[in-house]
Amino acid sequence: MSTRWQTQEDAEQDVLVAEHHSLIVWNDDVNTFDHVIDSLMEICEHYPEQAEQCALIIHHKGKCGVKRGSFEFLRPKAEALIDRGIQATIDY
Repeated sequence: MSTRWQTQEDAEQDVLVAEHHSLIVWNDDVNTFDHVIDSLMEICEHYPEQAEQCALIIHHKGKCGVKRGSFEFLRPKAEALIDRGIQATIDY
């Protein structure tokens, strides 16, 4: 394997790893459906139907991956959700 090929392969792997984080929103007994839906639309740029589906999954399954991307991309979104009282984590 040539050095050039190895370098390209490593760069592709870095891109794949960077995109494998998920922003997870967790269910709680505090926030209303409307608050979660509005927050997902504003912060995660979900369409209304997508935000509603995520809210239902959060309610019934206990959590939902609402956005994927790099840690750096997801961190401000997680912080914004947390600032609104919504439990959010970034998983790898």
